[in-house]
Amino acid sequence: MDSPLITQLFRQLFSHRAPQCLSRRAQPTFTTARHARIHRRGMASRFGDGETTRESSWTPRSMTFPHERVEEFDRYPMVTSDMLRNRRERPRRVKMLLRDFIEDSLYNPHYGYFSKQVVIFSPGEAFNFNALKSEHEFFQQLRHRYTDFEDALDDQEPNDLRQLWHTPTELFSPYYGEAIARYLVEDYKINFYPYHDLNIYEMGAGNGTMMLNILDYLRDMHPEVYERTKFKIIEISNQLATLQQQGLGQSAYARGHVDKVEIINKSIFDWDTYVSSPCYFLALEVFDNFAHDALKYDMRTGEPFQSRVVIDPRGEMFEYYSRDLDPVTQQFLKKRAAACDDYAHPLQGSRIMNNIRSLLPFQGSMSLPEYIPTRLMQFFYILYYKFPNHKLISSDFHKLSDTVEGINAPVVQTRYKRQMIPVSTPLVQQGYFDILFPTDFEVIESMYTAITGRFARTYLHEDFMSGRANMVETQTRNGENPLLSWYKNASVMITL
Repeated sequence: MDSPLITQLFRQLFSHRAPQCLSRRAQPTFTTARHARIHRRGMASRFGDGETTRESSWTPRSMTFPHERVEEFDRYPMVTSDMLRNRRERPRRVKMLLRDFIEDSLYNPHYGYFSKQVVIFSPGEAFNFNALKSEHEFFQQLRHRYTDFEDALDDQEPNDLRQLWHTPTELFSPYYGEAIARYLVEDYKINFYPYHDLNIYEMGAGNGTMMLNILDYLRDMHPEVYERTKFKIIEISNQLATLQQQGLGQSAYARGHVDKVEIINKSIFDWDTYVSSPCYFLALEVFDNFAHDALKYDMRTGEPFQSRVVIDPRGEMFEYYSRDLDPVTQQFLKKRAAACDDYAHPLQGSRIMNNIRSLLPFQGSMSLPEYIPTRLMQFFYILYYKFPNHKLISSDFHKLSDTVEGINAPVVQTRYKRQMIPVSTPLVQQGYFDILFPTDFEVIESMYTAITGRFARTYLHEDFMSGRANMVETQTRNGENPLLSWYKNASVMITL
């Protein structure tokens, strides 16, 4: 199919909005820190796990909830993502919370987004920034490498649906990883050396490049620390865990690191081991793919209603809101209220103004949706209960463009023939779309402290990197530094 037709089909199915660049500056083929990672329904002649011929045709669907089918929907069982984990086909005739729908869409072992073919761009040889004239020349060189990388993949196996993304770890290797390593060494020597080992846990490690860059730096610059280092990767994706293990064995950089590393193929939310020793927990670009719940508020009373998704026998998805809040959502709202004394809710505001808005023509009595990071809250509790002596190093996006409608709303996007297509709803075919959220670090920092009892500090990405990365090696000839300028919409939060 050509691009105009695919665009037309997306307009029919998802109320498509014109694609916009999500990255810093005008970069027409890159979004956020990753290249647009994308899927579509049934445009290939073969079907993978979780796919059926029923999904091989495009059909427009209505976003309107069919009230005449309420009695039918009431008979559907309520399920969770854990209950769907062993399913090989996408569920039908069920209801679930929005966070379970997102969790199932992204992480189901058989048809979830991160369980399908995962390809992470690697630029190969590190960029020689000092030899580049400007940041623009860096971008042009990156585009050429990106095209060559995917051309080589197509020579092996053409795939119009390829999921391909990039990370700052890969683009700025080894400098990005070395900046993290410098922070680790500095903090470790102040707080734990020589009485404890340097225990590092990394969640969602991609190709394993961060691990290799950190270990290389420690081996070469701080051999006394390297001798005390143990590095464990917690990876939910079977495919990525295999890739990381292969990289550890094959990479020239990995020589001598094998006895330092353990790769644990499981979800952090299934973690059942108590780790009493001091440790550092790396969570770089993982908060954005944690499942969220959605709430709408009665604009007259302020009462919250929680989103649920119903899937009918044809696989059509409909969203409805109920005043029955599940225990996790109730817990989140109570914890946020207790932790954030000065939190000004963007949707509840002035009761008088909300009453006026609700009386305006075409205005309903319900607010826009607010997406709340309930899964991230659960992660903080895991740190508190299972890693009581941890120190967290996390980074993610505090702002994203081209999101769906709502507060703290996600970007939902798919890719076909190397073209990124954003859509306007998270209710999309499971496994074919990336669903990523911005992180409100002001709220999250307070909630992290309230849950774990540990204080944290948030930096802008460029401020954190400028104090720890090698600014000389990452600077172009005209004085620009892409490591700083490319991630102005990202923040870094660390435990003090």
